[in-house]
Amino acid sequence: LLKSDDTAGQLRLKMLAVCAGSEPRMDSVVETLLQQLAEDRDDGIRLIERCGLDSFLWEQLTRFYGYEASDPSLRDFVIELFKSCYAMGTDGDVKLTGDALVFLKRWKDSRQFEQGFETLSAECAEVLSIEQDLGKRDFRDLVELDYFRLIDQKIISDLVRAVVGRTVTSGDVALWVRQRRQGHWYGEFRHLYEAIEFAARFVQMLGEARLTMDSLSDGVQRYSRSWFQLDQLYRKFTYHVRMSGQASLMGELSEQVENLYSNNYLLKLGDGFQVHVDTAPRWEAYPVVQQKAFFEHWVRPYLRKDKRICVIISDAMRYEIGDELLGLIRQEDRYSAELEPALSTLPSYTQLGMAALLPNKSLAIADNDTGTVLVDGQSSQGTVNRTKILQVALDGRGQAVKAEDFMQLNREDSRELLKGNDVLYIYHNRIDHTGDKMHSEGQAFEAAEQTLDDLIRLIKKLTAANANNLLITADHGFIYQNRELDESDFLGDAVSGDDIRYRDRRFVLGKGLSASPAFHHFSSEQLGLDGDMEVQIPKSINRLRLKGS
Repeated sequence: LLKSDDTAGQLRLKMLAVCAGSEPRMDSVVETLLQQLAEDRDDGIRLIERCGLDSFLWEQLTRFYGYEASDPSLRDFVIELFKSCYAMGTDGDVKLTGDALVFLKRWKDSRQFEQGFETLSAECAEVLSIEQDLGKRDFRDLVELDYFRLIDQKIISDLVRAVVGRTVTSGDVALWVRQRRQGHWYGEFRHLYEAIEFAARFVQMLGEARLTMDSLSDGVQRYSRSWFQLDQLYRKFTYHVRMSGQASLMGELSEQVENLYSNNYLLKLGDGFQVHVDTAPRWEAYPVVQQKAFFEHWVRPYLRKDKRICVIISDAMRYEIGDELLGLIRQEDRYSAELEPALSTLPSYTQLGMAALLPNKSLAIADNDTGTVLVDGQSSQGTVNRTKILQVALDGRGQAVKAEDFMQLNREDSRELLKGNDVLYIYHNRIDHTGDKMHSEGQAFEAAEQTLDDLIRLIKKLTAANANNLLITADHGFIYQNRELDESDFLGDAVSGDDIRYRDRRFVLGKGLSASPAFHHFSSEQLGLDGDMEVQIPKSINRLRLKGS
């Protein structure tokens, strides 16, 4: 390590570094010795003492950081370090210099020594009674500090209370959370901070929203312009609470968000729409395009210009998830994207939604108890049948494929598949697959997050295989409330009629169905379907009880 022009001080510093096993810089010597202290090892400091370098070490700690003590030790130094740096950010007694703060910040951000920092931080928090001190402080004064885990815990529990009590604006919460993102412990508490921020935005937005509409069309357009954000904020809040694993800490806030979402949003909006559905002669919301016109409205224009097009259909990817996907696609630097609403066919279930997205002149629910849908007289269930329908419409140059099968193709095969077809329909099913089963329905929002990842990967694979034009859509959406439904959420009225063919939580198919004030009754013709199947849908957001569900 020696250089010919080293001074006596540099020579001693290099000897210190050899004893400690560090770089020949004071901060590196101290970091290494503190790491050993955190691991209950004292080989470095003992060697320094045996070599008669300890008095030099304490002199340097005084010179660099202002540490002075009648009986100096590493443990005493580290307690003073935490105490002084915490005091600099609050209003306590500061004994060390500003360079001590520079050292502490460098040390806590060091990948190599962060374990040691965390161990000693916890020990010093106890010695210095930090928890009691934090109890006396306003969390706003602590937003810049991150020397102890307890600071994050204090800020989070106070923020939860403030959001519940509505004493803070969502803008303030967003600002504080952004400041905390720089902090040492943010990774550990990320989901809690995110949940609080989404809750604050949800509460504020719902408070300012006017959930009224002049017509069905007006309601659909208002939903697609702004109201959908309430569903999105609720989903993001619920997801982050679940991921944090701290449901009890968030209990009061979850309860409030849940009540607001169910009573002041879902129910209000469901009732608001129902008024206009009840007076509408047909299920339509002009100028919003109907789902069954999907192929003619969105796919056909590409074919007229001799362009190939890929259609990705993600089962149950509702509009607000599409909005989040839009943001993610736009973040990728080589894509541009737009989002438009379409009006789902009713009843909104997979078989009918999937059929409506295929090229079709007529749609009819099969005259049996399967709920299958016929496109121009041909069954539309399963990829094989969907390929047949596409091939008839496209002179053999259309195909349907499952997303997981496409993802397994190598580059050569995926390019061949695209080259051989003018239109490729790719079916992705994670949300519906998760949310529609009793044992996994609680993971619907996790499935939504994974779906966003899946779709970005799918888009990248398609563009790598030379696809330039992509349409992404869904067959239907979903309602989800993150709690056990009350008895009042289910219809007491039993479904009755001459011939009940098919029942689901949200609709019944049959013939000669008895009228009931709890249901809205549609003929196939009112829904733009062929055939004489009747459909009943519980009013507003009510559900039907299913056996074993």
